[in-house]
Amino acid sequence: MAELAQIGVTGLAVMGRNLARNFARHGYRVAVHNRSYAKTTSLIDDHGDEGTFVPSESMRDFVASLEKPRRVVIMVKAGAATDAVIDELLGLLDEGDIVIDAGNAHFPDTRRREAALKERGLHFVGTGVSGGEEGALNGPSIMPGGSPESYQTLGPMLEEISAKVNGEPCCTHVGPDGAGHFVKMVHNGIEYADMQLIAEAYDLIRQGTGKSAAEIADIFRTWNSGDLESFLIEITADVLGHVDAKTGSAFVDIVLDQAEQKGTGRWTVQNALDLGVPITGIAEATFARALSGSVPQREAARKVLPADAEAWQVDDPDAFIEDVRLALYASKVVAYSQGFDQIAAASEEFDWNIDRGAMAKIWRGGCIIRARFLDRITEAYQRDPELPLLLADEYFTGAIGNSLAAWRRVVMAAARHGVPTPAFSSSLAYYDGVRAERLPAALIQGQRDFFGAHTYRRVDGDGTFHTEWSADRSESPA
Repeated sequence: MAELAQIGVTGLAVMGRNLARNFARHGYRVAVHNRSYAKTTSLIDDHGDEGTFVPSESMRDFVASLEKPRRVVIMVKAGAATDAVIDELLGLLDEGDIVIDAGNAHFPDTRRREAALKERGLHFVGTGVSGGEEGALNGPSIMPGGSPESYQTLGPMLEEISAKVNGEPCCTHVGPDGAGHFVKMVHNGIEYADMQLIAEAYDLIRQGTGKSAAEIADIFRTWNSGDLESFLIEITADVLGHVDAKTGSAFVDIVLDQAEQKGTGRWTVQNALDLGVPITGIAEATFARALSGSVPQREAARKVLPADAEAWQVDDPDAFIEDVRLALYASKVVAYSQGFDQIAAASEEFDWNIDRGAMAKIWRGGCIIRARFLDRITEAYQRDPELPLLLADEYFTGAIGNSLAAWRRVVMAAARHGVPTPAFSSSLAYYDGVRAERLPAALIQGQRDFFGAHTYRRVDGDGTFHTEWSADRSESPA
């Protein structure tokens, strides 16, 4: 009798297929299943020599081919499709078995599913997987949630197939129930900000200096050898350097300027509003994608809205490009700082006890936002695990201090010349807001008390107060 499989993957689209191959390449016996059996046979025909695959045509046979406790990875579309697969599995699994949702699920769904399966004696592990198709095959960053007990048997396998940085796996137990998918959601929100900031840097250089896409590609390649070294900077250089075979034009010039999104950025912003956490850079990046797709509004605006902007002629292109580089670095730090604030707030709200330093460590390799300066973030949380603000770490205060004058010059130049930089500008505004000695929120509190008797606090004592605005304007404790 053939040996039972150690782990199973159901859902063999590109990500599921590559994850199954990754397990097999690391010596695991992998059960594979897909609703359409043709995809299962295609995997075996194309990659059966990479390891031991155990194919099944039915879900019942798939589950029966797994050793206990069974470990079942679901790689199907988030939402109703995931629920349908779980429902099909429920009657086939036994107490102690582990169901792993490795898709981009919304974390409230993961919390719901984890609670429901726990009642049946099953472990449900919502797992963030970042790195795209290549990462799934060659080593992603993996963010599993769920119970500590499930991680004891599942964790070593996930750590084995994850990316490695200095020999350390880019995988760790994030926290209970929906913690893994929450952290992956915030990761994607930071990714939105990072991509928007890079796009704004490209646009500024092109409009300010008139350089071609190919010339800017070379600038990004240079940047990728310094503090900005990252996967996104690397691929940006490749995209900008690519020439369209059909027209001979720069590829970036023949692509429609309407950015798509799958919803994780939107979820991140919605949750930040629920938690009351200002993630302005991530929010502006998300709204920038929405604006790019607002075709009727953009067409109407082009016809009637004046620019009243100065013609742009950069006198010292090299100095300007360096300013943009420094502004990009500072803005990226703000985006990561805001993302880690959101993780901290959710960890407290849901009692997840997430180690932010560990999150920075597992994002150093495999994932889309992997970057050199994640080492610096890891070090910051090692110095102070309870660090209230990443920007306040000694390394980042120095780094942003060195970038600040350039950052302000870039934002001012963009405003004068009518170039939209929502992520650069909002990140600088956040920086100035969080460091301000006093904010105009005091006036807002006065306004709220005036029209709604919402009360206010004073700087010179405890308690809350209300002023009788429509009467004698006397103040009384609330």
